[in-house]
Amino acid sequence: MKLDLQNIPRRKGLSQDEFLQEYFIPEKPVVIEDLAKNWPAYSKWDFDYFREKAGEVVVPLYDSKPAKGRQASHGPAMKMPLKEYIDILEAGPTDLRMFFFNLLQNCPELVEDFQYPELGVKFFKKLPVLFVGGEGSKVVMHYDMDLANNFHFNFTGKKKVILYPPDQTGLIYKVPYSIVSMEIIDMDAPDFEKYPALAKAKGFETRMVHGDALYIPSKWWHFIKYETPSLSLTLRSLPRSPKKIAEVLKNILIMRNYDNVMRKIKGQRWVDYKNELAIKRTHKYAEID
Repeated sequence: MKLDLQNIPRRKGLSQDEFLQEYFIPEKPVVIEDLAKNWPAYSKWDFDYFREKAGEVVVPLYDSKPAKGRQASHGPAMKMPLKEYIDILEAGPTDLRMFFFNLLQNCPELVEDFQYPELGVKFFKKLPVLFVGGEGSKVVMHYDMDLANNFHFNFTGKKKVILYPPDQTGLIYKVPYSIVSMEIIDMDAPDFEKYPALAKAKGFETRMVHGDALYIPSKWWHFIKYETPSLSLTLRSLPRSPKKIAEVLKNILIMRNYDNVMRKIKGQRWVDYKNELAIKRTHKYAEID
């Protein structure tokens, strides 16, 4: 048994009007293969370049271990200079990842290496973020708390991406009071006996290589596996509708704070309760006994 996934469309020479009418407005993903081809980053951005330009910058690194008990749910596992992290990446498989690293704040000169695409979309230019991962590392299935539209540019390495639209949320074991699926589920090789609802979910997939730009619509779920050490940039467009802005505020001000408080009070019992509730709700929605 496999996940029910169809290939994300791949396009070249996509005009602004085509992008808006075919993908952005209907909220459908697309890989644009030539969107970054004229950027300096297209030819420059590899690990040697980042070692030279930003090797001394100390970066936070995250691993694949789920937070337990009263641990903070989004804390880094360690910090080290970028050049030392690159050495680890090049030495072999590792689950260490750089996550949501603000390029403008930490390496402002590298912002000159890319441009914001003219796609008819208003970008949030204060937050160009870098994502780096080692071979075999994985990002748990989640959607972004701020409901941004993401434009994810891959420069070094290869990665597998699985997406699910919001209307499939009921089938992918969403953890209550969070924006993640159950961390114990490996979306690269799911256990359908334990999590049978996943077989009913309909999603999309692609494998990103150098120069690919993936448009991930607002509130779409995404899982990422780094098949080789990989370096990517995400440019973000924040939601503008009152309904989505209200949901963002609820996520940040209420849901996240409530979850953190309950973690501190109940510890692992709270984590276990949420996972049990995720299974119960998903199987009820999928009509699985």
